[in-house]
Amino acid sequence: MTKQISAIRGMNDIFAADADAFDFLISTAEETLKQYGYRSIRLPIVEKTQLFSRSIGEVTDIVEKEMYTFEDRNGDSLTLRPEGTAGCVRAVIQNGLTHNQIQKLYYTGPMFRYERPQKGRYRQFHQFGVEVFGLQGPDIDAELIVLSARLWERLGLENLELQLNSLGNQQARAEYREILVEYLTGHKEKLDEDSLRRLETNPLRVLDSKNPDMAEIVADAPKLIDHLDDESVEHFEKLKAHLDDLGIDYVVNPNLVRGLDYYNRTVFEWVTSELGAQGTVCAGGRYDGLVEQIGGKSTPAVGFAMGIERLAALLMDHDKVPPQAQPDIYMVLVGEGTERPGMVISEMIRDALPDLKIQMNMGGGSFKSQFKKADKSGASYAIVLGEQEVQEHKVALKPLRLDEEQQTVDWDQLCDKLAQLFA
Repeated sequence: MTKQISAIRGMNDIFAADADAFDFLISTAEETLKQYGYRSIRLPIVEKTQLFSRSIGEVTDIVEKEMYTFEDRNGDSLTLRPEGTAGCVRAVIQNGLTHNQIQKLYYTGPMFRYERPQKGRYRQFHQFGVEVFGLQGPDIDAELIVLSARLWERLGLENLELQLNSLGNQQARAEYREILVEYLTGHKEKLDEDSLRRLETNPLRVLDSKNPDMAEIVADAPKLIDHLDDESVEHFEKLKAHLDDLGIDYVVNPNLVRGLDYYNRTVFEWVTSELGAQGTVCAGGRYDGLVEQIGGKSTPAVGFAMGIERLAALLMDHDKVPPQAQPDIYMVLVGEGTERPGMVISEMIRDALPDLKIQMNMGGGSFKSQFKKADKSGASYAIVLGEQEVQEHKVALKPLRLDEEQQTVDWDQLCDKLAQLFA
């Protein structure tokens, strides 16, 4: 017997209720983004490795340990994308989309990181990303936050906390880095192994430590927000004023630094306490230097990414996913000669009423078994077509959810009748 082939660890099949949650989340997000004037962009899954090492940072955990990197037949080093922003920046540069233009874009798809699989964190995971190029004011930062808040409302998600911080400009960060390194070095004997490594490579990431033994060291560390440049302070105050005007609650978290090197000024996260250690469901901020860093002209930029698996888990935990494939009408076909006219009638309805979902019984079956399927489908009405109905060019229209009488309807009047029922 041939041995069964299984999926790769941490790369999962997504189907049934999980797929319904994905579809609902993505379609709702796309509708929300379009309302704010954003357009979609489709990006390659594989990019040159140099793109990520240059943008994310050589000494980040992602580049050092987590990327799926390989050589192709030409000997070029390629990488499965670990995140979406770098590829989006490469695309707008390569296609000339930042020349005297403002771009408001969104994308979705799989990302890849080699890390220990756990709930909400997989080796192939999915993100919905939003990026804006050409706007430098706090108003666009506020728009990204408020549209994400609107998305949570439309999805029916509650108890998400918005955390904010500012990282200042590059010079302010460099000066703060020296202050932080001096502080951490003075407490070196209390640092865990991960923090000791980050002390030499990326000391700001020490502030993001999840180790409870590091909590006191992190709490007493000097705060970057106290060492910001004047322009970043003004930017941050205006952002908070916008959020206050819009009624968006937030918490300033001075230890929020984000894991990628390209961020500056505004950073934010939406977090939940309902998913254990993987509590961040949406995160982003400004990355004004990244376009130039990758080879384009200096262009202000800001964006965020949502973790689809984590948000889908929240939706399912709170029963917020409406049925995605539930038909409005189930067509029951009983007897000889009903299949062909049944298919013609179902297509006639789809032509006239494209918003209605119609499921036609396939594979035959008794009248009783077909009605069981109709009821189980969740449809509001069953259209019954038997041999007599075919001869008379009529159908029986039976309510499945309401206490109404069954009706007999002529074929040529059926679409008008359904339009009235589903108005």
